[in-house]
Parts: sequence; structure tokens; C-alpha cells
Amino acid sequence: MKRTFNILIFMLLLSGGIGSKGWAQQLPQFSQYMFNGLHINPGYAGYKGEHYIQSTYRSQWVDFPGAPTTFTVTADFSANEGLMGFGASFMSDQMGPAKTNAGMLTYAYRIQTGENSFLGFGASGGVVEYAIDGSMFNPNDMDDADIPQGVVNLFTPNLNMGLFFHTPGFFAGFSAYNLVGKNNLENEAVALAYHDVHYYLTAGGLLPLSDNVQFKPSFLIRHSNNGPSSVDLNGMFLFLDRLWAGASYRTNFKLDQSFFPASLSSRNAVALILELFATENLRVGYAYDLQTNVLSGLRNNSHEISLGYYIAPRKVNMKNPRWF
Repeated sequence: MKRTFNILIFMLLLSGGIGSKGWAQQLPQFSQYMFNGLHINPGYAGYKGEHYIQSTYRSQWVDFPGAPTTFTVTADFSANEGLMGFGASFMSDQMGPAKTNAGMLTYAYRIQTGENSFLGFGASGGVVEYAIDGSMFNPNDMDDADIPQGVVNLFTPNLNMGLFFHTPGFFAGFSAYNLVGKNNLENEAVALAYHDVHYYLTAGGLLPLSDNVQFKPSFLIRHSNNGPSSVDLNGMFLFLDRLWAGASYRTNFKLDQSFFPASLSSRNAVALILELFATENLRVGYAYDLQTNVLSGLRNNSHEISLGYYIAPRKVNMKNPRWF
């Protein structure tokens, strides 16, 4: 039993989830978050001004036993000439015996703050299910009372809120996730639940380099009280309004090194990202994450695939293309 939980703690640390106040897995991360802001900010809903559906599948640390896998579907709808947005999302995340399912509904409203600038306010609410499958444990003592019998699950409400500001060449956002529902988990046995408040801060811009090439630098900072903070630094090039190609560097910081080995104090990774508008309606994306820390020698890298579909044809020639 002790060996089993040592392995789980090690995995949770690598996924960005242990702090000095306790240990809990953090919310799933996405290397292609910059192409679907609903993953990190409900204020993004309706921003594109078109109806948009996206699905993402992420397999982290391929071939690592019990490694995380995440599947999401989001729908993003615009109304009132882009001043209102509606969204719906479903997420299923599994790591070893722990599984999380979440369903959320989102509403956003944006006001015009300048000739071409807007500030959006968004909120999403829904339900999260946390579960542990006791049959996936392999304890030394088969009669261990701490091992759940079968699947143990519980439900808790959830609330996320965010602000999203944008102009034709710049965007910035701040959001907070898991604002309610934690009290439902305090006395439960599902110890792997990651229902802690998470904060996201992001910003970026679009810089034209030529008639056919544009550059999009951006960053994302993520923080939670019971885990390390992380920062993503991204650089993407857009060619002929069709193909995105670029990379992202991710690192943790301010992890309590008194509790963990120094070799794990900073979980670094580089993501190579490609996004292609295959048709006027369909976007296909792929990201390959290479670990650059203690896991690099294990060759357990990560894959992320995304598909996006515009219900109305994408306006490639619109005056202010929504590339954020």
C-alpha cells in the first residue's frame, strides 16, 4: 500500500500538483490553449463572433504507467453581434485510478471600451464528478481498509469566472477556476481530487511581418494554492492565413524544495505546435511535448490533437481576423 501511494504522489508531483499545504492534482493543461480560450477563461465565450465547436485529446507521458489522458469537447456560440457569448463544455480526465468528469455552461458579455477594443466578462457553472477505481490498485495487503472497494465517486458544484480584453492586435485575460465546491470534498475519501482554486493570467499580440506572415507571441501564467505555479512562453507564426507553426516553453517555479528532490523542482517542457485550416470550416491541430527535466531520459513525451469546426465558414478576409 505504501509503495502504491508513493507512486501516485510521484505522478501527481510531475503533473504539477503538490504544495506545502497538501497534495492534489492540478487542473489539466493544454499546449494548444491559445486556440481555444474557453479552456482557461469563460470571458472568451463568443469572442470569435461565430459559432465554433472544438474537441481536444491529450495523452501525457505516453507509455508511462497510469499517465494522464484528457478528452474535452467545447461549443462556443456568439450572439448580439458578438457582444454576447454562450458556451458549453465537457471534460474527462483520467490518471491511474483517479478519474474526473466535468460539465459546464458558460455565459459572457462584452462591452466596447474603444473604437476597436472590447472587455468581456464571463462565468461558467456546472458539476464535477471525482472518482477512484479501487480495482486498479495492487496492494501488498489485500485486506487493506484504506483501499476503496470498486468505484468511489462524488459530485460537487463548480464556478469559474474571467475577464477577457482584446483589440485587433492584442489580447489579455485573467480568470479564476474552481471557486465553489471544495467544502464538499473536505471529509471525503477521494483524496486525488484537484478542486482547488486556480488562477490564469495570459496576454499576447499579433505582429504582421509581411503580407503573408504574421507572428503571435503570448504567455500564460497558472497558479494554484496547493501546487507549483507554471508559465508558458509561446511563439507562433501564421503563414498565408492558413498554417500556424511555432513552439512553447513551459516551466514551473517556486516549488517547495524542502519536501521534494531538487531534480523535480522545475518541470520543464518544450511543445512543438502545428495548426492548419484544412478547409474554410475545419481546423486541425497537433502538439508534441518534449520533457526537458528528469523525465527526458525516459522518452515519455506527450501528444495532443485538436479539431475545430466553424458552423459558419471562417471569415479569412474579414477586416479584423479573430486569431486569438
